[in-house]
Amino acid sequence: MAKTKLIEKIGYGFGDMSSSTFWKVFSYYLPIFYSNIFGLSLIDAGVLVLVTRIWDAVSDPMMGIIADRTNTKWGKYRPYLLWVAPFFSICGILLFTTPDWNYGAKLIWAYITYIMMMTVYTGINVPYGAMLGVMTDDTNEKTVFSSFRMFFAYGGSFLALFLWEPLTNRLGGYKSPEGWFWAMCVIATACFVMFILCFLLTKEHLKTVSTVSVGSDFKSLLSNKPWWLLIGAALCSNLFNTVRGATVAYFFLDIIGPDVQLTIFGLMFLFYSGLFLGIGEVANMAGVALCVPIAQKLGKKSTFILVNAALVVFSIAFFFVPCTSEGFWMMLILQVIISIFTGIMSPLIWSMYADVSDYAELKYNTASTGLIFSSASMAQKFGGAIGGAAVLWLLSGFGYITDAAQLEAGVVQPDSALMVLRWLMSFIPAMVAGLAILVVWFYPLTTKRVEEINAKLKKAREFDK
Repeated sequence: MAKTKLIEKIGYGFGDMSSSTFWKVFSYYLPIFYSNIFGLSLIDAGVLVLVTRIWDAVSDPMMGIIADRTNTKWGKYRPYLLWVAPFFSICGILLFTTPDWNYGAKLIWAYITYIMMMTVYTGINVPYGAMLGVMTDDTNEKTVFSSFRMFFAYGGSFLALFLWEPLTNRLGGYKSPEGWFWAMCVIATACFVMFILCFLLTKEHLKTVSTVSVGSDFKSLLSNKPWWLLIGAALCSNLFNTVRGATVAYFFLDIIGPDVQLTIFGLMFLFYSGLFLGIGEVANMAGVALCVPIAQKLGKKSTFILVNAALVVFSIAFFFVPCTSEGFWMMLILQVIISIFTGIMSPLIWSMYADVSDYAELKYNTASTGLIFSSASMAQKFGGAIGGAAVLWLLSGFGYITDAAQLEAGVVQPDSALMVLRWLMSFIPAMVAGLAILVVWFYPLTTKRVEEINAKLKKAREFDK
């Protein structure tokens, strides 16, 4: 098959630019929105983000099965970008809407809007991810597509995170529900446009047909060893990112402080959570650019293990950085280094999912690309949910204060809460990265094995020239 056009790679990137923009705002700011803006208790907010994942265990594979059996003039998976995009944006806006109701009614509203958002996210993100399996049959091209995807994703995330606090302040105030609502309206509109561009600029080249029953698809999936190991690795990756990301807003509020300024080349700038996260997204983009040459040289499995080993070391180092002017610079440097490594890992995982899909097609004679990529979405959401809930519950368990009246009266956070914030930025993510190494150590799809699989599949597939 001839190499795909550059415009298709750019178009594919727009899809995750939209999806990741929403996801990063949800992962990093939704916990503090629920606890400090919307008004939920830390315990209730933690239960909310975790319990709603039960529905994802059903909706994600269901969407994968539906997408695998969709046939239109636009392909199997691409049409969902067009069909679901409006609902994606609307549900995002509703999620950040704070009704003036009593606590019980607001809690119900939070459950409804969160489940709606995650369902719609599944409806568009599962088919989008599965497109990678039908846009090219070349394993290196898949890594290139994944790199474009993640480069654009981190670009969108950078803009959203860097601009989130200025947008909320401009449109009603960072501590005001109106500010969060209108900021999300701006983000949601941009995300809608990006998904439409993704639909217009991409094309499905590889035609696959599912010839087995849904039950057979599930049976083959559950007996797929590489899939189980990759699910574990992806869960650890998302857990690592979410624990650190969801902690940052609290970390800057209570440990760094609201008015810290840094100087570079004689210019003063505010050191705030959006800047810290935004710089991380730019560093992620550098990591994405490094992914293809490193993975081609070392292989995907070895690259994954080495990246996580580095994350263990640099995450632990973060704990020992003091809260001084020099220390703040060191925190920023460590954020750049850690984010470069997580940037390498992100396209790697998506490319490995495509390899697992090819493995399943050859071994089980089933074109279950959508089902396999639905598990990627499920791992992403479960990792985010477990990470977000862990942050909220640990803060609650160590006495973190969210009551605005107490804080305005001068009550300070207890030392136990400040210590757990430091652990959430260092030792806890390091342990998660260590677990990821252990899981991937047993992953069997080496570069040689994947090349053998692709050679055998080429004889059985049909291509749209």
